Amino acid sequence: MNYWLLKTEPFTYSWNDLVRDKKSVWDGIRNYQARNYMAEMKKGDLALIYHTGSAKEVVGIARISKAAWPDPADKEWNVVEVTPVNKLKNPVPLSVIKSNMAFTDMVLLKNSRLSVQPVMRAEFDRIVAISENK
Repeated sequence: MNYWLLKTEPFTYSWNDLVRDKKSVWDGIRNYQARNYMAEMKKGDLALIYHTGSAKEVVGIARISKAAWPDPADKEWNVVEVTPVNKLKNPVPLSVIKSNMAFTDMVLLKNSRLSVQPVMRAEFDRIVAISENK
């Protein structure tokens, strides 16, 4: 299993929207590196959902429910289907991630503008643990 982080503007499509919809096609990604990461996603992989903008926090966990396929709007790009797994007990703000030495190599901190990115299992587990312990 692989682990990912998917960024979304909460006013465009939020965690609550995903929960309401029960599943969603994750589309609109127009960055080559993000596209290549999406191509690596497999059914069953887990993804942290990260609210961008003024929120800047990890809010939930989703599952890749359908592996990448060409975006119907533009075959050069990929989409995946995601389903909500659970909301984090407490959101984990970017400021907490930045202040924790366990995340010094995390892609989120090294390439902050990338909207789809891999997450190491230890990073994923640590974010979930931080959420539980607040």
